[in-house]
Amino acid sequence: MRIERIEDAADPRLADYRDLTDVALRRVTEPAGGLYIAESAKVIERAVRAGHRPRSLLVQEKWLADAERLAGDAPVYLVSSELAEQVTGYVVHRGALASMHRPELPALADVLADAKTVVVLEDLVDHTNVGAIFRAAAGLGADAVLVGERCADPLYRRSVRVSMGTVFQVPWTRLPAWPVAGPALRDAGFHLAALALAEDAVALEMFAASRPERVAFALGAEGDGLSRAALAAADTVVTIPMAGGVDSLNVAAAASVALWALRHPPAG
Repeated sequence: MRIERIEDAADPRLADYRDLTDVALRRVTEPAGGLYIAESAKVIERAVRAGHRPRSLLVQEKWLADAERLAGDAPVYLVSSELAEQVTGYVVHRGALASMHRPELPALADVLADAKTVVVLEDLVDHTNVGAIFRAAAGLGADAVLVGERCADPLYRRSVRVSMGTVFQVPWTRLPAWPVAGPALRDAGFHLAALALAEDAVALEMFAASRPERVAFALGAEGDGLSRAALAAADTVVTIPMAGGVDSLNVAAAASVALWALRHPPAG
């Protein structure tokens, strides 16, 4: 490991942390596939354990030991707390930052091969919700997450942070548009359950009591919910019965409730 002390915020070695937004990081052409930023030693460690490679680390003196453990062959840029804030635009209080090589996404068939319970995210634009759903998927036994074409990036730094690094633990890939995705899920033996409000929707506890062997649970964005195409592709529309004049839950909470119900079906 090589440690390089940097004292100038304009240093070109800091370009990944200073000049590139999360969207720009994903689109850089060198290295192939793009980059993402991982924040905190715990998150970086989970990424490395999942086979992701750091391109560089940015740390302050007090977190240098963590960087030495995680950097591998990547350079470690040692900076002051003031310089770290100047470069990133915020107070870096979670330890190291790492510019990580973005891995190639697996094929849909590979992600589905051994899965029994899958979460499908359509058009979620809030990175916090995406991260929270990945954390729920990891903690409540989902085997994979499928992310729609217009869904927020799971490797956006806020998604990664909220997920507590579980975006590196739960297998995931992008899902094509519904005219292709619906038949692909069905051909793989999945029953597509759309979580939505509808007059003919089945209550979650009833669905869980006789759940199909392989289930893909689809959730839509806050407010708009699932698209007509998603509902048309679904085998069953499922709803969470509510009380107190509330018609629905936050999408991350709804995903957690649905996954818990599938793991704990009502007796008898």
